[in-house]
Amino acid sequence: MSTRTRPSRRRSSAASREVEAREALIQDALLAGRESSTAGVLLHSVIADRLGLSSTDVKTLDVLLRLGPLTAGQVAQHTGLATASVTSLIDRLERRGYVERVRDAGDRRRVYVHARPESLSDFEPHFEGFVKGLREVLEGYTDDELRLIAGFLRRVAELSRSEAVRLGRKGD
Repeated sequence: MSTRTRPSRRRSSAASREVEAREALIQDALLAGRESSTAGVLLHSVIADRLGLSSTDVKTLDVLLRLGPLTAGQVAQHTGLATASVTSLIDRLERRGYVERVRDAGDRRRVYVHARPESLSDFEPHFEGFVKGLREVLEGYTDDELRLIAGFLRRVAELSRSEAVRLGRKGD
């Protein structure tokens, strides 16, 4: 009878070690995510400061460049910012020449915010070293690993956007 008890204890002990090892990996990934997020926020803050902008201004410009023209309401949706904050942000970016407001030809009441890519050349020198380094890091991965990384980053970005919207609503 004691022979039955020992193997189940070993299995239980092995299963327990597997659970602990997995938890350690998850904790390591969470910590790495925090490190990456903090480093990214600090990098964008330094770049924004050098350009006389806020990091929110810089990231909103990125949203407009990636998604194309958006209404102020759509900018609020994609950033999680309050509509009043978005209006002030657009005003600042328009004064600096980074965006322009364009009335919809089909519905003159609707106004779209367009990024002006030609005005963003002063951003490039600040990002080129990081982009070059990031490309070098990514070159070290296989195609399958790159697909996995891109999928993971998209899921994390969606989670971040959802949380920003959820937390933004709590303040209303």
